[in-house]
Amino acid sequence: MHLLKYVLLFFVLTGVLVSCEEAPKNQDNLGKGTIDISVDESYRPVIDEQLRVFDSSYPDAKINIHYKPEAECFKDYFENKARVILVTRPLTKVEKEQCDQQKIYTTSMKLCRDAVAVVVNNSSEDTLLDMNVLKGILTGVYKQKYTVVFDNQASSIVRFVVDSVLKGGKLGANVFAAKGSRDVVDYVAKNKDAIGFVGLNYVSDTTDPNNTGTFINTVKVVAMKNDSTGEFLKPYQAWLALKTYPLYRSLYYINRESYPGLGTGFANFLVGQRGQLIFKFAHMFPVNAEMIVREAQITNHK
Repeated sequence: MHLLKYVLLFFVLTGVLVSCEEAPKNQDNLGKGTIDISVDESYRPVIDEQLRVFDSSYPDAKINIHYKPEAECFKDYFENKARVILVTRPLTKVEKEQCDQQKIYTTSMKLCRDAVAVVVNNSSEDTLLDMNVLKGILTGVYKQKYTVVFDNQASSIVRFVVDSVLKGGKLGANVFAAKGSRDVVDYVAKNKDAIGFVGLNYVSDTTDPNNTGTFINTVKVVAMKNDSTGEFLKPYQAWLALKTYPLYRSLYYINRESYPGLGTGFANFLVGQRGQLIFKFAHMFPVNAEMIVREAQITNHK
């Protein structure tokens, strides 16, 4: 008998507060116009799907998405090259002060809870890792020599790993950057001594008709040890909801519009019912939702 925990998600439509200012004449509004936004590259699959559904509902809206490393998204934001950015952290105190100095009207909100997935080659036996072993791999001192692969040296995943796993420490000489998240998965699939770090939506099997949270079969997704419970957990949606998978993170939108323009319209969509459902079907945990956690027992019958 196995004790399983699962999460039932009941979604509620959530609105976004917007400025009372009127939009300048002949410019965009909540459902019409053309704007540029910059998005963390590690979210490309799920944001592509968000845009596809948004476009079907707002045919007069044109959102040009530029997928980039997170550091470049923030650069675009402050240089006014992107009306909205989708990134894995909110503005820092220093950045908020910079917004005040530049007279940038800024709003932000958390959209969903996501994970950094650790992937190894299908022939690898290291499918259960704790944080100390992971640190050893990242710094190059683990007994088995791995080639560590990230999506980009300026990516949110590199920042997350350095901050959350290494606590500000340095990565080893065995760490390399690929040309994006898909290249990370492809490299690990072809090299038995490789270990990669990617956003959850790059390893989730979204073709599963039952949406049971399965993963792609070209690589193995590692189960990480929760030091508090002693459990080894994969980045399933339930463990993201409960924050028990150790390498969880969040996705935020940050908007610089001073009037209810198209950027605000897209943000409203992402936090609304349809946008939240899309995050759910991408196996992330949509945070603008009510949650009930129940325990169930499943008996295996011979």
